[in-house]
Amino acid sequence: MADMTTEHELDTIDVNVNIGPQHPATHGVFRMVLVIDGEEVVDLVPHIGYMHRGAEKLSENMDYRQAIGYQDRTEYLAQFNAEMCYVQAVEKLAGLVPPDRAQYIRVILAELNRISSHFMFLGAFGTDLGVFGTAFTYAFRERENVLDLFEEVTGDRLMYAYFRPGGVAWDVPRDFKERVEWVCENALVGAMDLDKLLTDNEIFIMRTRGIGILNAQDAIDYGATGPVLRASGVQHDLRRAEPYSIYDRFDFEIPIGTNGDSYDRYLVRLAEIRESVKIVRQALAQMPEGPILPERMPRLLRPAAGEVYMRCENPRGEYGIYLVSTGGTQPYRLRIRSSCFCNLSALKHMTVGHYVADAVTILGSIDIVLCEVDR
Repeated sequence: MADMTTEHELDTIDVNVNIGPQHPATHGVFRMVLVIDGEEVVDLVPHIGYMHRGAEKLSENMDYRQAIGYQDRTEYLAQFNAEMCYVQAVEKLAGLVPPDRAQYIRVILAELNRISSHFMFLGAFGTDLGVFGTAFTYAFRERENVLDLFEEVTGDRLMYAYFRPGGVAWDVPRDFKERVEWVCENALVGAMDLDKLLTDNEIFIMRTRGIGILNAQDAIDYGATGPVLRASGVQHDLRRAEPYSIYDRFDFEIPIGTNGDSYDRYLVRLAEIRESVKIVRQALAQMPEGPILPERMPRLLRPAAGEVYMRCENPRGEYGIYLVSTGGTQPYRLRIRSSCFCNLSALKHMTVGHYVADAVTILGSIDIVLCEVDR
């Protein structure tokens, strides 16, 4: 009879676990293959390209105004921010200077779009981590307020195509200032509600603190920008480092983290909502009357031959437009610098050594938009 007290050492093998591309935790058609030893992730292979639609090449077959619509569909959670970067690139190329009123309208809408984008992150991130559906309910309540305002201004809830080279398509409604102030007040209430719900929640803290640490040097080496970079302690924001539009006229702070973990990435975005409200309120107070487009705008833009690169601080980081003109009515070349693509490059570095469940947390903390990654 065999000795039942004898201990047998069992060999283990690494197992591949496929997450996505159709998986709610990937927030889009993104796929990652985890190589796990037990519950520990020992390797991660990201797969992108499922959302490639040729937006850059399509833009090259449109005139400079028609191409605005493709920018909305590239960064579909921060459409005004994407439009703003594109139209400023065209303006640099064509030598256009927007009137002051148009500049203020742009900044107000772009910062409100930053707020709505961060609320989308907060709601989805809280739900991913098991803090019930309350986070989603709180966040989407405030996001709906912002989208209602956007619909009043542009006539559309998602794909606006409202900014124009030289200004904006038409003026804002008469009660714009009152509506924006109401939205800002409610955004602060929503941020406070989510702060109370998540920041000191034991489950949330256990799932995020110390998870997916990215130190400052590694964040720089991977080309991370936006909240991912600032959560690692790097106080870099293009609105302050290279002020574009009229951002040099506003007083605001740049929130940063200390540990570079998923918890800090959450805290930075929560704080940025409050800072965006500060910017919007200052812009409302300063916004002048006047025209929204230059007096003489040609029906078709024909910028002189040349090339420009314009970059802006979008909700997910540095979003850039490289534009080449040969003197015609269409861009000769248009290329997009995706903040999400660069931030996503650090995913493996942040995930290896953690558990399978942590991979969902880390991916969610990056806050990717797949249409921007794949373009």
